[in-house]
Amino acid sequence: MKRVYTNLLREHLESYRQMIFIAGPRQVGKTTLAKTLFAKGRQTFYFNWDAQEDRQLIVAGQKTVADSVFQGKLSKQKVGIIFDEIHKYGKWKNFLKGFFDLYHERASIVVTGSSRLDIYRRSQDSLMGRFFLYRLHPFTVGEILQKNPITNEICPPHEIAPQKLQQLIEFGGFPEPFTIHKKPFYERWKKMRLDQMFRDDIRDLTRVTDIGQLEILAFLLSQQTGQLTSMSSFAQKVNVTVRTVAGWLQLLESFYYCFRLSPWTKNITRSILKEPKFYLWDWSEVSKPGPRLENMVAVHLLKAIHGRQDAGFGDYGLYFLRNKEKKEVDFIATRNDQPWFLVEVKTKADFAGLKNLDYFQKMTKAKHAFQVAFDQPYVDKNCFDVTTPTIVPATTFLSQFI
Repeated sequence: MKRVYTNLLREHLESYRQMIFIAGPRQVGKTTLAKTLFAKGRQTFYFNWDAQEDRQLIVAGQKTVADSVFQGKLSKQKVGIIFDEIHKYGKWKNFLKGFFDLYHERASIVVTGSSRLDIYRRSQDSLMGRFFLYRLHPFTVGEILQKNPITNEICPPHEIAPQKLQQLIEFGGFPEPFTIHKKPFYERWKKMRLDQMFRDDIRDLTRVTDIGQLEILAFLLSQQTGQLTSMSSFAQKVNVTVRTVAGWLQLLESFYYCFRLSPWTKNITRSILKEPKFYLWDWSEVSKPGPRLENMVAVHLLKAIHGRQDAGFGDYGLYFLRNKEKKEVDFIATRNDQPWFLVEVKTKADFAGLKNLDYFQKMTKAKHAFQVAFDQPYVDKNCFDVTTPTIVPATTFLSQFI
């Protein structure tokens, strides 16, 4: 299936000199996407840090890699070069800076990695101005429908087949388990992905030695997605310090296991100020139905926001609302630092639940306020035409984003 970023990245290759950095969770399809970007007939070279022969070339330096690519020949067209998982190399920033400065007029460079590609801030030269970052997300309703270009802020609604939606809910949006949608494969794939992340990536690339305790923290996160996070409570359960928990949570974010949302506090009377909420990139790991659906919507919204940011269309943000009286709304999306729309996720429509949306919409002055209900049938109407608190079918709402 063609990814939603494909056209945007191909346009980048045609228009810009900067390297493309594609970051995202393990197994989300970064390498596959990178290999499809260059036109047929264009000479392309792929270097994978996990392959010993490629690793030896990279360690030998920029000129050694360039010699293997250009072979002393003059070419009219730029070649394509993909560096996969190169962030595992301790000197990767220096390597890429030097390679780009020497050869960017002869090569279009794509870099992929299963971390944020900025988590190692040692005394290395900055890559500032030499790359644009694009964050690849799991499949979502909009991407499955193949109707929504990333350039559109909001798209017209389209109906997704019920079985496809159920696949997405049950198996998540990572390409292989979603496409195969068989429970035995999914269980083995999930174990493999987590083992690779904890045992290969985190253990080998960081100073964390208590991998077992870190896995316990990750499991606890999956059991309370969407809830206020108490660092001290986590610390007691994992048997480490609060400072260690805070560092480990940042680490799990850096390797795309989870992401945090902060409370929106502007113009909110008696808002909570500090406690964040966490959600998983793979919502299928969340066992409880209600939190899983909320997590799934969170990923859809984050993808839409990252997509607009990565494409250069403005400043977008995603937060949640909660005050000290425990009134709350699951999500608030902002545009240019101003409230845009509110979202409350429900497994079943709840008319009484519109009160909180109405309360916070008046307080924030957000233009739209939606209760996204998963028990409602698809309605072929743009929900962003409505400006009062409204119950919207999940299939309608989610289809309007990338």
